[in-house]
Amino acid sequence: MLVLSRRPGEQITIGEQIIVTVLQVRGNRVTLGFLGPGEVPIYRKEVTCADRKACPPAARDSAVTRL
Repeated sequence: MLVLSRRPGEQITIGEQIIVTVLQVRGNRVTLGFLGPGEVPIYRKEVTCADRKACPPAARDSAVTRL
């Protein structure tokens, strides 16, 4: 896992097609915006990993990398 600090308005690029923007930080809640091609599905982990077997290996990885 890569851990980054971002402020509202700052972005992170994933690959060449996905941009994640921090829209708002309020208390312990962060609002993110995702921009990418329509054919790339984006799901909340708690929805896709309700059954642990359905989790992709990357979602199960608990290693943390800090920059």
